[in-house]
Amino acid sequence: MPGSPKNSPKKPAPKTRHPAPHTQHQLNIQFQLLQLLAENPHMSQRDLSRKMGVALGRVNYCLTGLKEKGFIKLENFKGSPSHLRYAYILTPSGFEEKLRLTLRFLKRRLRQYDEIKTQIQTLSQEVAQTDPTLLKDLNLPINLKLKT
Repeated sequence: MPGSPKNSPKKPAPKTRHPAPHTQHQLNIQFQLLQLLAENPHMSQRDLSRKMGVALGRVNYCLTGLKEKGFIKLENFKGSPSHLRYAYILTPSGFEEKLRLTLRFLKRRLRQYDEIKTQIQTLSQEVAQTDPTLLKDLNLPINLKLKT
């Protein structure tokens, strides 16, 4: 039969792209949120959004994720007359996650520092080979001075 499934060519299943569970950007936002909330759990989502320079919807999305993972809990802000304000309290696992993300951030920054330090030394050597007097005004820190 012409219309039967046996005779029709099989179409490959559409490829679906599953987003990475934690992109670096997402982890940075979570890290910032946990840091800010550890300092001031009474910050509003709007304040967090402004302070971090990200969209309010992104802050809401990330806070929901942190809550679902058990890293924060919401408590009614006792001083709020409307009872619509919340305090975002870090849980013990939230503090552990903050520490884990802090360590990850620190490792990444140290790698970047080493890469930049190597670039500075390489570029300084190139300039020194051309005209060493040009380096006098740079005020390179001692640990970045040319090795002679």
